[in-house]
Amino acid sequence: MFFNKPFHDLTFNDVVAFCQRRLPEGKQLDYKYMLPKNHEKFAKTIASFANAMGGTIIVGVQDDKNDKPCPPFTGIAYHEKIRNSIEDIIQVYIDPIVFVDINVCVNDRGDRMFIVINIPQSNLTPHLVGKSKRAYIRTGQSSRPEAIVHPDKLPWLLDHRRKSERLRHILYDKAESHFDNYLKTRNLSAAGQTSCAISIVPLYPEEPLTGYKQLPEIIKFSSARAPWGVMADPDFPLQPVQDGAAVISNKRGVYRMTEFNSYGLVMSKQIITQEEIVNGHPAKTVHIERLAQNVTLFMLTARKFLTRLSFGGPLYFRFKIDNIRALRALFGKQQATVLEDYLRMDRNLSLAELETQLPGILESILHEAAWSLGLPANEHDLRALLSQYLEEAH
Repeated sequence: MFFNKPFHDLTFNDVVAFCQRRLPEGKQLDYKYMLPKNHEKFAKTIASFANAMGGTIIVGVQDDKNDKPCPPFTGIAYHEKIRNSIEDIIQVYIDPIVFVDINVCVNDRGDRMFIVINIPQSNLTPHLVGKSKRAYIRTGQSSRPEAIVHPDKLPWLLDHRRKSERLRHILYDKAESHFDNYLKTRNLSAAGQTSCAISIVPLYPEEPLTGYKQLPEIIKFSSARAPWGVMADPDFPLQPVQDGAAVISNKRGVYRMTEFNSYGLVMSKQIITQEEIVNGHPAKTVHIERLAQNVTLFMLTARKFLTRLSFGGPLYFRFKIDNIRALRALFGKQQATVLEDYLRMDRNLSLAELETQLPGILESILHEAAWSLGLPANEHDLRALLSQYLEEAH
């Protein structure tokens, strides 16, 4: 939405280029020329973003009467303690504390800077400001960018989060049903089959992060590939769905659907079992190596997609495999018969974690999956395998 690169990679020149686009302030964007002397007012802006959809504040930019950045874009004088000052304001004036990302973008001479503050959508709302303990939400209106949520209206803010949770469940359930409905159009069924669904969606979706018309280009940009597979194969046409689009591929009889939604959801679902001869007998099998390949490609694709959408709020990740009882699970030379009926893992993640901690996240997911399928995988072997897959994929 704002920057097409990881937040902590932003440079002084990136901010200049962004300001030259002359985007006006809105529901998720605010300009400040200086760090305001009224610290409580600054805290109000931060809290209002956290209580709503999250947002970005750029300090060092003047705006005009139309709320657009006004040149020249030279930032403000460098101050080495600016980060500490912002963190102190948050700790003193906001309860509970809002956790933000701060990038101090310094010019080549080291004497001027922009401060870019990314405020995630919070799962700890309502955040109250000052001694009066007032809650604010970001409206995006130029005349009243932040609106007070009076104490008797706080239940509304909490209910607003509950409505977002319901929307998250609806987005997830609809995406899953699309795969099953597609199989039905081919006179096939996932009933009794072992299917794997991997998904990421904003923890509190509220409104579209992009228009559905922009999705084809974003999907093309986001699709991760490796010598052993493609997550959203561009050789297959996009299937439009409400507020989104799906790529449904069928290679060698393996059906896979990868759906992208304008609210920020990404889901990949496919049938994962194969008939193989194990110890001289036919058996339905699932390979940890193939699960690792799928999860690696999915995470890289989701990371690219969310980066393009500039979504910095909390994310809800789910990894689910249905109908696994009595399957033969294989990892290298290890094998086991699965005792569970199904496997499900849920995690709260963030885009920042996907950018900086992806190898560890993948290892944690795959180690728990292998364990649940009856295979206590060696951590060193699993780490080496994932390192190889990440090196091969892009």
